[in-house]
Amino acid sequence: MTTENRMRFTKMEGLGNDYVYVEDFDNPMRNAPEIARHVSDRHFGIGGDGLVLMGKSDKADFRMRMFNADGSEGEMCGNAIRCVGKYLYDRSFAKSTTLTIETLAGIRTLNLTLENNKVASVRVDMGQPILKPRDIPLDADGATFIDQELFVDGVAHRATAVSMGNPHIVIPVKNVAKLDLPKIGPSFENHKLFPKRINTEFVEVLSRQEVRMRVWERGSGETLACGTGACATAVACALNGWTDKKLTIHLTGGDLHIEWSDNGMVFMSGPATIVFDGEYLLPVGVVVER
Repeated sequence: MTTENRMRFTKMEGLGNDYVYVEDFDNPMRNAPEIARHVSDRHFGIGGDGLVLMGKSDKADFRMRMFNADGSEGEMCGNAIRCVGKYLYDRSFAKSTTLTIETLAGIRTLNLTLENNKVASVRVDMGQPILKPRDIPLDADGATFIDQELFVDGVAHRATAVSMGNPHIVIPVKNVAKLDLPKIGPSFENHKLFPKRINTEFVEVLSRQEVRMRVWERGSGETLACGTGACATAVACALNGWTDKKLTIHLTGGDLHIEWSDNGMVFMSGPATIVFDGEYLLPVGVVVER
């Protein structure tokens, strides 16, 4: 095992959902949760919603692992996977504008749109939504958990549960801008109904084709955007009859376009941006283990 206290990285963001991206091809990182906590700190680290590792796969073209700011590993991140696609193509690891990425939620297919031979936007086949409570997972029986009553801190909410490879609960609200997410978010995330915690989307329906959304992500808190959360929101809105199955979702960091197709697959389209490259000097006593 080798160790080092310097780490090359690239900062990227998808609608303000920002992560630290690290090549992890030849000597996979062994202590990623610890490193994620350090680099994510916005005062003493690089700053971000987490750490994303890009490496080899024997099942797809490449592999992606993502770690939240608290060090917990997430199954999937829609904004991060778009950035991974841009990184791999722009840095010449990928030669095709169609590529597959292995994640803990399964293999995802990306279609890249280029401008001046650089990736400007990415369309991701996010797979089929999971609706059975025990598979999301929720500690609830039945075939689905759609428009069910959920009590959080003594307040009743209407809730719809969807997994896009990671768990989400979608809550309709009248005015999403007025929510005090830092106050209420942790209570949803750590509710006893959710054995692996939960990502929570608060959604204000604007029309049959548009909604406004804010998100509280497990392990990271409020983020400016959540790709899997936007997909879960589109599915929940359609299941409840609030919207059509093709939606523009306005997030704090910008817009995502989601389509729940007739074949059951959910497609997400949005931008990906490289912010800067750098070398991070880890704190004294902390090293990257490989």
